[in-house]
Amino acid sequence: MGLNIIIESNIPFAQGLLEPYAQVSYLPPHLITPEAMRDADALITRTRTRCDAALLDGSRCSIIASATIGLDHVDREYCRGRGIEVANAPGCNAPAVAQYVLASIIAAYGTNLSGLTIGIVGVGHVGSIVERWAAQSGMNVLRCDPPRAESEGSGLFVDIDEIAHRADIITFHTPYTRTGKHATHHICDDAFLGKLQRRPMIINSARGAIVETDALKAAIESGRVSRAVIDCWEGEPDIDRQLLAQAFIATPHIAGYSRQGKIRATQMAVNAVARHFALPCPVMSEQVPEGAATNVTTKAIADSYNPLADTEELRMSPDKFEHLRNHYHLREEVI
Repeated sequence: MGLNIIIESNIPFAQGLLEPYAQVSYLPPHLITPEAMRDADALITRTRTRCDAALLDGSRCSIIASATIGLDHVDREYCRGRGIEVANAPGCNAPAVAQYVLASIIAAYGTNLSGLTIGIVGVGHVGSIVERWAAQSGMNVLRCDPPRAESEGSGLFVDIDEIAHRADIITFHTPYTRTGKHATHHICDDAFLGKLQRRPMIINSARGAIVETDALKAAIESGRVSRAVIDCWEGEPDIDRQLLAQAFIATPHIAGYSRQGKIRATQMAVNAVARHFALPCPVMSEQVPEGAATNVTTKAIADSYNPLADTEELRMSPDKFEHLRNHYHLREEVI
């Protein structure tokens, strides 16, 4: 019996890559069902497909490859117990998310950012690019990353309370975790927001539940938060309409949606499946840079992307959150 691979149909640039080696079916998320997975050997997916016992019991699937950074949608403990390999695409869209963050800041403050203080919570793939570009723009940078501070020493990092006290802009770039020493569920909650000193802009382009929606709405209403930039929402796609109205920038989870980022993500997911089955790794027709531009200007960022246009589209059609996301015109990264 030959290989049977299911690929979510909203994943771009995938068609034709694995067809020489397998039977490939492209299905929208709502059709990736237990019945569809029963005879599947592999699944390449995004965050809208919950990969757990309900989907995979009775399936012969041996690898889940997600063309995303996060794996919140995958029950990794279940997969580990079943011997199912789980792969993702770390860093694939980091340059695009950094572009989104800086473009949002520029939309609020203009291209002269000198003297502003940015607090970056989570200094990994995305946060490190935001840090570099923010410093190049003349901003003061505060880095908060407790796991890195523990392993590397605390000298280059600050705690989250110092971010609350000193930052004009606070941007979150952590993974989403509910348990553990450094759980990130609702780290931006009423207690954190109550410590803010400088009426900062709050940016969430990481995971929806990092920010407690009701607490943020109250902080905006009271003036403790001057502006909010929300790309990731609790309860997507059924987003909070009051927060949509309050936010300075509100977008349908597309911060990482660059053409180059999607190419990287698809290549990484397809490569994982190819390695798993000892197949030749397919070569994409278009090669893209592995990482972000080393040096950028605020003008180049502003010219490359305007998040206010995407905000207007979402405000006009909030019920079309998924449609806007799935049919987003992939932008070019800043160079």
